[in-house]
Amino acid sequence: MKNVILLTIDTLRKDVLGIYNNNEMNLTPFIDSLSKHALFFDRFHSSGAYTQASFPGILTSSYYLEYGKPKKLSPRRLLISEVLQRNNITTAAFHSNPYLSDFFGWNRGWDTFYDSMQDEVSDMIPYVSGAQVNQKAKLWLEGYIQSDATKPFFLWMHYMDVHEPYIPKKQYLQYVDSSISLKDNEMFDLFKNTLLKRDISDLKKVEILHTLYCAGVRETDEYVKEFFNILKQSKVLENSIIIITTDHGDEFGEHQGLSHDGKFYSELIDSPFLIIDFEREKKELCNNLVSNIDISPTILNWFKLPPEDKFEGQSLLPLDKYHERGVYGEAIGKTGNHEKPTDLPVYYYREDELKIIYHQEGELWEIYDLENDPEENNNLIDLHPKTKELKEKIYPRINRWE
Repeated sequence: MKNVILLTIDTLRKDVLGIYNNNEMNLTPFIDSLSKHALFFDRFHSSGAYTQASFPGILTSSYYLEYGKPKKLSPRRLLISEVLQRNNITTAAFHSNPYLSDFFGWNRGWDTFYDSMQDEVSDMIPYVSGAQVNQKAKLWLEGYIQSDATKPFFLWMHYMDVHEPYIPKKQYLQYVDSSISLKDNEMFDLFKNTLLKRDISDLKKVEILHTLYCAGVRETDEYVKEFFNILKQSKVLENSIIIITTDHGDEFGEHQGLSHDGKFYSELIDSPFLIIDFEREKKELCNNLVSNIDISPTILNWFKLPPEDKFEGQSLLPLDKYHERGVYGEAIGKTGNHEKPTDLPVYYYREDELKIIYHQEGELWEIYDLENDPEENNNLIDLHPKTKELKEKIYPRINRWE
């Protein structure tokens, strides 16, 4: 039985990866080099547009508002780590996202859980780097090999280096655009006075923010490379299945905003999803319409464990047995880094090439024909013949926890 490794890269847009035909900037040369061993999905969707809304889908196969709006992880949710641990699978997690920390209840079911909350960070760089996360995982792997290398493990890694405030190392900024020379405090000033204020009035500043973001992607690709080398040195690489994905994307003015707020446009929820298996000898693309709630059921399937009743997704594999259906998502329609008590939910549903979005604030509806309008600029809510039918998909989800 193979080990399973889930590598999530916070805020990673699908369109920055070369494997998705974005080779112009060459931001992810190492990840792209894995393509011949990859099954990758072209219509993979996040169930939330920011971390708190998306990660319940990834690690609990459930939707963000399933149990209302608790600040901490509801005890009624079942983490994939809990299922695996009770089935004698070793579980370990190494990450640096405060919203996924012990404090918020994400430590359940892990034999080893590192959330970096005891580490020294700064306002300018408020998380530990991918390199530090890698070193924690390396030490754990060394101990694992010495203790019980025959027992399968599930390892979750999460990098924050693509995430704002967008202060990449200088060599990666030079790689992306050698004409830009900014000091760290100048990058941080762009974050404070442009991104945090969601100010898109100066397109040049928005463009620079995007360049800094891309430099962070290039930097993170190096951390992925380093992590794979650690796996190779530990002699577990070829006996592991590795998922590479994200929780959500980021916006750079596409829908009049920045960062990742409570919206459900493609730049935030159309996500990369790759399964790396070194027994695979050629790249394969899957066009199934799938969701991140399918990740945990797929992991159970790899470990030959039965489906969990609490999991709302289904195993992605085998592909010919996947029952394609519409995908949902939900979040709070916040603007800014924090939800306010007065913020109301927003929902989306997609089937085929149609997406419907409902903002409870103002009772606003949107429908987009993604085949003919991939940038989602033309709202067809008053014109499309399937408006009533698509609304019926959303209605049962509204305030259902009440």
